[in-house]
This record gives sequence, structure tokens and C-alpha cells, in this order.
Amino acid sequence: QVQLVESGGGLVQTGDSLRLSCAASGRIFSTCAVGWFRQAPGKERQFVAAISGRGGTIYYADSVKGRFTISRDNTKNTVYLQMNSLKPEDTAVYYCAAVFRLGAYTGPDEYDYWGQGTQVTVSS
Repeated sequence: QVQLVESGGGLVQTGDSLRLSCAASGRIFSTCAVGWFRQAPGKERQFVAAISGRGGTIYYADSVKGRFTISRDNTKNTVYLQMNSLKPEDTAVYYCAAVFRLGAYTGPDEYDYWGQGTQVTVSS
């Protein structure tokens, strides 16, 4: 089992930055692949970024590539999502998810554990 808690969301303006954190407790975190997803009102959950257990494999959605950076600190059981140059279309609830598997995954169905989400709102 692993418990995930996201933090760092908020209300910002276009062009601003935010750093989201996903803190995990439970089993050995370095064996977890972690993904970030987001869901805007009325839309399906969308892949944002993913990272393998030791950080060697990383994927990004095309819509965030070059603006967002995923990283992890396994000594702190935490995965981060640095979001720069934010746009109004980045507005959503952001969720982190984890699965005890090697590699990194872009599909929400690949993940077994989810956090409660943190709201990110970007005003124009």
C-alpha cells in the first residue's frame, strides 16, 4: 500500500510558475512509478508526466513538454512537478498516481494508487 498527498496548487496568472509535490507514505517509494494527471471540469483525466522509480525514464504530454519538469527525491518519498509558463488551459485538478512496477506509464489505468488532487487555476 502507498498513500499519496498532493500539495502546491493555487491561483496564479498566465506565465507564472508553480511546483506541485506528491508526498508518499507506505512501501518503498523508489520501487514506484509515479505519474501526474490532470482533469478539467467536463473533461477526461489527462496524462501530464511520468517518472520511473529511480528517475531514469521520464515521459511528458506534448502539451506540457518544455514547460513542465517532473522529478523525484526518494530520500523524501516525494515527486515534484515544476510548472513554468503556465497557461489558462493548464487549469485543472492535478493528481499524482503510483504503481509498483518498473518503468513509467502514461495511461491512468496503469496506476493503482491515487492522491486526492490539488487545484491549479491559471487566470488570463
